[in-house]
This record gives sequence, C-alpha cells and structure tokens, in this order.
Amino acid sequence: MIIAQIIIVVPLISGSAINVINTKGSYILEELNNLNADRKSRYILIFRELKYNILATVFLGFSRAISEVGAVMLVGGNIEHKTRVMTTYIVLQTNMGNFEGAIAVGIILLLISF
Repeated sequence: MIIAQIIIVVPLISGSAINVINTKGSYILEELNNLNADRKSRYILIFRELKYNILATVFLGFSRAISEVGAVMLVGGNIEHKTRVMTTYIVLQTNMGNFEGAIAVGIILLLISF
C-alpha cells in the first residue's frame, strides 16, 4: 500500500516542483549568473527563494496521499483488522449510511495529519 501511495504521489510532487523550479528558478538563476555567484551560493539562494513553493508542493503531495482511497483498496483490499485504513473505513461507513461515524473518523484523520 505504501508503494502504491508513492507511485501516485511522486509524479505529482516532482511535476509541481519541476514546474516551480523551471519558471521561478530560471529567473533567479539568471540573476545569480549575472552576479557571478558560486555554485554553493546559487543552491542556497534558490532554495531560500523557493522554500514556500517547495513547501506548498510537499503539502500538495501529502494531501493527495492522505486522501487516496482507490489505490489502497485496489492494492490492500479492505480486510477488517488486516488492511483496512482510515480512508477505506470512512468510505465503508459512508456507504453503510453511518455518516456520524464517518465524520468522526474523518475529524480524527484530519487531527492526526495536522
């Protein structure tokens, strides 16, 4: 199940990070080239300038991983006390009409993730 999550999240994170680095990073790198900054300074300054964008990319991947139900059910199933995780439990409770229980577990999942 962890491998399935990684397969889903890594392209999302890498695509978003590459997009941020190519758009904003190219402008920063061009300015650093004009200032003749050394390699170490370039990496430090690029990371410093893009830290909030990189953090947003990590949060994007985390939110996708924590909300993914399909891959977990496909790979691990929904076997009680074996492979059932919180997201599949929420789906199961919602399908059974137990919305109060699903909301309660959803709130617990959000509290754990925060």
